[in-house]
Amino acid sequence: MKVMNKQITLLLGMLTIAQGVSIILQAIYLSAVITKFFKGAAINAVLPSLCGFAGFFILRYFLQWWKDRISYRYAERISIEYQRKLIEKIFALGPRKIGKYGSGSLITLCIDGIANFRTYIELFIPRVISVGCISLLILIYIFYIDLLSGIVLLLTMPIMIVFLILIGLLAQKKIDEQVNSFNLLSNHFVDSLRGLVTLKFLGESKSHVHAIETVSEAYRAATIRTLRLAFLSTFALDFFSSLSVAVVAVELGLRLIDGKIGLESALMILILAPEYFMPIRSFGNDYHATMNGKEAGENIIGILNEVDEAKKLNENKLPLWNDHSHLAITGLARMIEDEERTILKNINFQIKGFQKIGIVGHSGAGKSTLIDILAGLSKANEGTIFYNDQEISSFSIDSWQSQVTYVPQHPYIFSGSVRDNIGWYAPNSSELEIEKAIKRAGLSELVDSLPNGLEEMIGQAGRNLSGGEEQRVALARSLLQQRPIMLFDEPTAHLDIETEYDLKRLIMPLLENKLVFFATHRLHWMKEMDIILMLEDGKLVESGSHEELYHKKGSYYHLIKALKGEEKHEVLPSIC
Repeated sequence: MKVMNKQITLLLGMLTIAQGVSIILQAIYLSAVITKFFKGAAINAVLPSLCGFAGFFILRYFLQWWKDRISYRYAERISIEYQRKLIEKIFALGPRKIGKYGSGSLITLCIDGIANFRTYIELFIPRVISVGCISLLILIYIFYIDLLSGIVLLLTMPIMIVFLILIGLLAQKKIDEQVNSFNLLSNHFVDSLRGLVTLKFLGESKSHVHAIETVSEAYRAATIRTLRLAFLSTFALDFFSSLSVAVVAVELGLRLIDGKIGLESALMILILAPEYFMPIRSFGNDYHATMNGKEAGENIIGILNEVDEAKKLNENKLPLWNDHSHLAITGLARMIEDEERTILKNINFQIKGFQKIGIVGHSGAGKSTLIDILAGLSKANEGTIFYNDQEISSFSIDSWQSQVTYVPQHPYIFSGSVRDNIGWYAPNSSELEIEKAIKRAGLSELVDSLPNGLEEMIGQAGRNLSGGEEQRVALARSLLQQRPIMLFDEPTAHLDIETEYDLKRLIMPLLENKLVFFATHRLHWMKEMDIILMLEDGKLVESGSHEELYHKKGSYYHLIKALKGEEKHEVLPSIC
């Protein structure tokens, strides 16, 4: 995971080297001060060394402050940039991909994950640079003044590093457990908020407390295990570094008694020994504090890379769909690999120009999945797609999606005014365009009845709309977009038949001079379609017009017969 800029790394490296030199010079002057005082020198003789020590002491911590300031500012800038990119890419992924990660996990990643990632950049990488620069400089200098002490320090450092690696491997397992528990808690929390009204309506809100308690307890236990390991590693690093310094001190004391080393050199080495281990101790102490950030960073970059792969598809620039355009799909298949389940298989059809395509079948036949693939919300695992004579790998490319208007079964009503909701995808629409869209979508009566008209607040923070009113808002949105391709996924499945017929009267004129894919189980729409695609168990078993398929008396005919008991009696003559 490469996030540190080369210039920033070089600057931090240079400051760290300067800091290492300051530490060595600080030790030289401090050992000189102590030696002179020990020998009974006057204050005037000690003062230059004392000033030298004070100067390099101040310089050392000034350089540390400068490094921290650079790391903080860089980490802040990078985290804000990655947060912006992540949010943009999440929208680019679409709702089906979001379901793969879980909306709760993505929300947590955008907030807490980014904060942890910032901490990782701010602390972890400068610590690594310190280990590589300061410890190495001190070791080289100690080797220069005393070979034996250098060998002792050289041999003890690998022991600490090996121990840190072993703890790190164990910590990774605990961190993964904590991250999984945190993701589970996040998703559970978001799902609980979404379903709170339903739980209360069903009288299950109190019993749901136990489920929340179970998930929270699992996260608490995972956190405690991780903290326990963090405390253990800190103790181990302190113990081994203290033991190593003690070994050096004993070795220096014995040689000092024998007169094999001078007092000033022994003091200098003894002062530098803790500084030699300080970077690795700081690295170990911050390791666990930054591992959540490292994990978050890998997840963020993984999501960005996944979307970037999809972005490569946008190199295909498709012309605007017109009356002479041609779409051919061959061998289309959609499987869910985790469940080893096939939803669509071997779908083949061709479309030319502006046509209305009905997609029908029993529940679970694959209607919504086919619409999702056409909308670019999910990808087929197999199959070839030709737009005119140009092959494209999926419908996720921008030049296709920029032509598509998607109307789902339950359109989302944003918390805002009626005007904001209608103009959501076309915010620069003029007042005349909005009024025209309202009239054509049959919203004039509703808008006129609202106290504040177009400025009336709707959605979660305002007035609730009925299902039919929500669909009319969705239609008004699509009219403002003025796109040549329209996809409908069961738009009237939740409406009563009277509301549906009222909407049908509004919708059908809007489908002229459009390429329309209309998935529904309400078969009275099919008489208005140019081509009907009949799906059974994920397979395309029939295609043709309503009259052709009805008189063929195949799957489509039997579907009509099977649904007779589900629709009102007056609907059937219009079908047959």
